[in-house]
Amino acid sequence: MLINHNREKLLNAIIFFLKNTKYCGITKLCKLLYYLDFMHFRETGRSVTGLDYFAWDFGPVPQVLYFELKNPSQELKAYIKKVLASESGFEKLLPLKEFSNKHFCKRELKILQDVVYIFKDAKAQDMTDASHLPNHPWDKTIKEKGERKRIDYLLAIDHTEKSLNMEEAMQIIKEREQIIKAFNEQGYCYFL
Repeated sequence: MLINHNREKLLNAIIFFLKNTKYCGITKLCKLLYYLDFMHFRETGRSVTGLDYFAWDFGPVPQVLYFELKNPSQELKAYIKKVLASESGFEKLLPLKEFSNKHFCKRELKILQDVVYIFKDAKAQDMTDASHLPNHPWDKTIKEKGERKRIDYLLAIDHTEKSLNMEEAMQIIKEREQIIKAFNEQGYCYFL
C-alpha cells in the first residue's frame, strides 16, 4: 500500500499562505501553490502537493483544488473560511487551523518561506502578470498545447543554479515510478 502525505502538505501549505500573505483569495492561493510546487520540482524532481496544474487564461490553476475551493468539501471547511473582504465581491480566505510542519522537509519549508517573501504583498493580478512571463511553464503550455491543458512539471527545469538538469529530473521521475511500482507489487506500506 502506498501512503503519501500530499493532502496534509496541501492543507498546511494553504494555512501557511493564508496566515502569511495579504489579499489571499482563491486566485492568489492557486498561484502561491503553483510556485511552491514548481520551485520544488525544479530542485528535486517532485512537487510538494502532488497537484496537477492547467493553463487557464488567467494562469496556472490546480483544477481539482480550484473547484473544491469554489465548493468546499467538509474536510476543507475545517481548514478555511471564505469571507467577503470588500464591496467589490472579493472573497478572502481565512485559516481556521494552525499550521503544522509535521510532514514537510527543510527544503519544502524553505520554499514555502521564499514564496511568501516574494508574494506576501502581491495581489492576484500582480501574480498573474508574473506567471504569464514568456518562456515560463504557463506560457510554453499555452503556445505548444493550448488553453486548459496540463502544465508539465518538466517545464520548470531551467538553467538556474538550483535547477536540476533535464536528465537528472527524468532519472528521478523514473526511479520514483520504479520504487512505487515495486512497493505496490510487494504489498509493502510505503510513505512518501
